[in-house]
Amino acid sequence: MSHSPATRSDLIDLVRQWHQSATPWTPSGLETRLDWGPPLNPSHEVLSCRQLNRVIDHAMDDLTITVEAGLPLQDLQDLLAEQGQWLPIDWPRAGAPGTIGGLVARGLAGGLRQRHLGVRDQIIGIGLLRADGVEARAGGRVVKNVAGYDLMRLLCGSWGSLALITELTLRLQPQRPARSSLLVDGDLAAQDNFRTELLRSSLTPERCDWINSGDGSWQLRLVVSSVSNQAVEDQLNRLESLALQQQLSAERQPCTDPLTTPLHASQSAQLVRLVLPPAQLQLLLRDDAMTTLKPWCWELAAGAGCGDGWCDIATPDHQLEALRRSVSRLGGEMTLLKRNAGSTLPAWVDRPSRPLIEAVKRQFDPKLQLSRGRLPGVHQETL
Repeated sequence: MSHSPATRSDLIDLVRQWHQSATPWTPSGLETRLDWGPPLNPSHEVLSCRQLNRVIDHAMDDLTITVEAGLPLQDLQDLLAEQGQWLPIDWPRAGAPGTIGGLVARGLAGGLRQRHLGVRDQIIGIGLLRADGVEARAGGRVVKNVAGYDLMRLLCGSWGSLALITELTLRLQPQRPARSSLLVDGDLAAQDNFRTELLRSSLTPERCDWINSGDGSWQLRLVVSSVSNQAVEDQLNRLESLALQQQLSAERQPCTDPLTTPLHASQSAQLVRLVLPPAQLQLLLRDDAMTTLKPWCWELAAGAGCGDGWCDIATPDHQLEALRRSVSRLGGEMTLLKRNAGSTLPAWVDRPSRPLIEAVKRQFDPKLQLSRGRLPGVHQETL
């Protein structure tokens, strides 16, 4: 059953009642991605923060904002755009953007890590509600602060298994009015050499993504932005020269928003997340386990080594398992965010740090009420 408290006090009262009865429950935002990751137990309660969606404070001159976790990400970006600002966080795949709290709880970054780092790097303060209904905070409302243990990084990517995120303070960026993109095509090894030289240079593109529209061919898509058209032109000229040195073609394309990408995952798509060392990424692109997934579309951050793949055609478990083995062999991890009905593959596998992960879980949630079966890095919970 889903519950959506209208006020913070109602939320706390409900959580305390559940704690007394040891009721298992799952934190959520708009409930648009509860089908991601390990399957939910239908008998468990779901707690939505959709009505806790206020902007608490917007320090425009300091480029920070404090919001309740139930605020939809689209609403937040629209509000910031009116002030010439934005939050450099990638939209999650498939469907509406969801809430800012849900995005932080999953901790999924994309191509914007090239220039702006990941989701957790945008958080400077966090409010949370423990499983026993006790509120806590970490960080602050200014960029420079030291406030003890970094709970912000711990909760980012926890999938709601440690606490309910109730409030976030985020660092912002001013919008840059001039922007363009560049599509680099050619031999894959030459593309990787281009990527390596780019990372060694003083150029700072907003994105540098390897993209594949499902036909098995790979291209690099870069987005550059600045305060003037001339500055963008200068960057494009240098990038084109770098591509020419590697005997690659380079095509300029318009770009109105760094958040938009040329490829989109449908609401019903299978969806996987890859994270591995950037230098190993081009080895994966050549791997048989990857090349056999030709109907799949991919967008992978070339500088950060993370990204997504998706497909609407049912893919046998053994093919995805082969891809997972290849990713693991190259020092990375693969998460199945959305799976086919009937698939028996786990969303994630045990990590070497599983004992530590479970110890942290016991400290935060002694009764094991939160997001049972969805503890990242633990295949099957035995706590």
